[in-house]
Amino acid sequence: MNKIQNILKDYGLRLTPNREAILNYIIEKNHAVSNSDVEQTFVDMDRVTIYRTLNTFMKKGIIHEIADGTNASKYAICSEKCSVHEHHDEHVHFRCSKCNKTTCIDTISIPNIQLPEGYIFEKSSYIISGVCKSCNKNI
Repeated sequence: MNKIQNILKDYGLRLTPNREAILNYIIEKNHAVSNSDVEQTFVDMDRVTIYRTLNTFMKKGIIHEIADGTNASKYAICSEKCSVHEHHDEHVHFRCSKCNKTTCIDTISIPNIQLPEGYIFEKSSYIISGVCKSCNKNI
């Protein structure tokens, strides 16, 4: 069994060619991908299948969603073992202004913010924009 098959099995998902292909694509990219990116890569795959697959991966804790200010949700592989009940995606995301890639920076956590009384925390997002290390080499 390969890495992709093991991940699907560990999260209790049936192995299908579409799930295997999409998960492999996300892992190989090494940066966040949008639904549109996946659709453009797998043009023969039904759009609903792609949407449902990404949604299933997110619900199971395999990937997490990133709102990076581009008006398109992006998805990245979870670095820690997330679950159906809890995602561990409270880290910084970096969006490069040159190549437009969004990457997770797992080593920097989002600071714990104390909200005023009466406010209820649900989710936070921390996006840093700048030039990534790959593009910085080309400057």
